[in-house]
Amino acid sequence: MRQIWKPFRALYFASLMMLIGSGLLSTYLALRLAADHVDSLWVGALMAANYFGLVLGGKIGHRLIARVGHIRAYSACAGIVGAAVLGHGLVNWLPAWIVLRMIVGLGMMCQYMVIESWLNEQADAKQRGVVFSGYMIASYLGLVLGQLILVMHPALGLELLMLVALCFALCLVPVALTRRIHPAPLRPAPMEPRFFIKRVPQSLSTVLGSGLIVGSFYGLAPLYASQQGLSTEQVGLFMGSCIFAGLLVQWPLGWLSDRYDRAMLIRCFALFLAICALPLAILPKVPLEVLFVAGFCCSLVQFCLYPLAVAFSNDHVEGDRRVSLTAMLLVTYGIGASIGPLVAGVLMKMFGSQMLYGFFAFFALVLVWRIRPKAVTNLHQVDDAPLHHVAMPDSMSSSPLVACLDPRVDEQVVQEQMQTPANPDVEPEPVAEPATEAEAASDEPETPSFTQARP
Repeated sequence: MRQIWKPFRALYFASLMMLIGSGLLSTYLALRLAADHVDSLWVGALMAANYFGLVLGGKIGHRLIARVGHIRAYSACAGIVGAAVLGHGLVNWLPAWIVLRMIVGLGMMCQYMVIESWLNEQADAKQRGVVFSGYMIASYLGLVLGQLILVMHPALGLELLMLVALCFALCLVPVALTRRIHPAPLRPAPMEPRFFIKRVPQSLSTVLGSGLIVGSFYGLAPLYASQQGLSTEQVGLFMGSCIFAGLLVQWPLGWLSDRYDRAMLIRCFALFLAICALPLAILPKVPLEVLFVAGFCCSLVQFCLYPLAVAFSNDHVEGDRRVSLTAMLLVTYGIGASIGPLVAGVLMKMFGSQMLYGFFAFFALVLVWRIRPKAVTNLHQVDDAPLHHVAMPDSMSSSPLVACLDPRVDEQVVQEQMQTPANPDVEPEPVAEPATEAEAASDEPETPSFTQARP
């Protein structure tokens, strides 16, 4: 494990800093607007804009990387994100905040693409599962730590925005200091929506429902907790415990997913989510203990839906289409996460804050109705199904290039479908000279080593 951890620690640190800043920013903005008695619709619109930016960044990020290189693209996007974060403290006009949130999402998606392509370049085929798990842990841990900052610094002043900008500045350090060569530019494979809608409709429905629920959770759960009377410190603990539940459940989920029918598991978890969300949806005022326990239980299952849907869909799609499948699943999730906060925000404005969990319960029941294990024909099931379950990072912290890290996707397919073709209109990416062995040995303590030249 130490030998595997060492080459990736710089990239994991960059991911950790990014997610600390992103998680803190989402909760801070929701609490800041709640303190100013702003409608929940605006809070939902801010999170929807963030996800719209993430989807947009997945479309244009690879072009930026191909034109200027990984280091320049990452540095430029980190600078833009940091400036957009600080812009929230300079402007109080909410439409401007929506634009800034979209810019943050777009820039972060480009950063995810750089990190994931670099992780793929560094990882051997046999290590991709372990590298992927480390990336997931760094993502969830960053989100949790971002919430816990509110416990230590509950004042909703500009200091928190400065801290978010500081995180995005620090995530630049390991990337900017490398002397190694750039990884090979990768591009997302083209999507085939009609094919996948016909082949894996239940998986896409689950991913869409997961986007609706999880996107609304990140955007509006802090507002809900605040309107339940929780202090800023308690909101931070509530959000941190809920996100930690998502990390905690991934390992038992993998054990269950490899041993039981995945469609049945999706249906059971959706039903359990509806049951756990019901008390929070019915009671306008929830006791603190009930709020924490029910919120933790809801998060245990709501963060299971997306990984199960990914595993279920991979069981019914040929290996040469799994790169395109990953892009299709992420875009579907992004669409749901863009719509969910808006709809839930309207419901909370009209009927009260408890409608957030009413929204969760409703769409969980829709999934119970929509997912029918007996309707699975298995006509296109791959020979080695069920494939080994892989713990997926929260899809708000990954890009379409995450397919290159998924051990269920053959490495040769990744190279064939995601290698950037020669384009005379794109300026060649500058490549640093490989360091000699002596220079590498002397630089290793202070300069992170991302990639090694491949034969």
